[in-house]
Formats: sequence, C-alpha cells, structure tokens
Amino acid sequence: MQTQFKQQERFVPRNKKEEFLVEALTKVKDKKTMSALLRDLMTLPEIEELANRLEMAKLLLRGKSYKQIAKEIGVSTATVTRVAHWLFSGCGGYYKVLGQ
Repeated sequence: MQTQFKQQERFVPRNKKEEFLVEALTKVKDKKTMSALLRDLMTLPEIEELANRLEMAKLLLRGKSYKQIAKEIGVSTATVTRVAHWLFSGCGGYYKVLGQ
C-alpha cells in the first residue's frame, strides 16, 4: 500500500462557473459561514459523503486497512480505494487539509 503522497494529478477549473466556485470557497474564513455555504450548496447526504471521504483519508494516513475503514464508516472497499488514490496520487488537497 502506498503511504507517501506523489502528485500525479492536476486540476484547473474548466470554465468560469468552476472558477467562481473555487473563488467562493476561498473567501470563506470561518466555520459558521462555511457550514452555511455547504448546506446551501449541498444536500445533507452530499455533506455526509464529503465528510466520509475526509475521514477515510485521515484513517488511511493513520495506517488503518481498507477493510477496517470500510467497516467503520459503512462504505465499500472500492470507495476507500478511490479515496486512497486521490490521497496518495491526486492533487495534494487531502494532504494540505489534513496537515501532512
């Protein structure tokens, strides 16, 4: 299992709408405003899915197995594998947010 980050992907907003989304997210400076924006943008299940992905990434960095994570969070090992791909070979966002 890969445990070190090696950037293999790069994301650049593809259009003005995606650029605006990135700009909007970077303007938020406090938890209350971010909570409000997330709820306005997404359904509760979508918010839960994003929270699950961050939790999976955190557990992967702690060395938990894919099976342990899948059972703990209630997702498939395929989902954990996708998160692991982006954690270890993505754009680096997980690493920056999780303090690695």
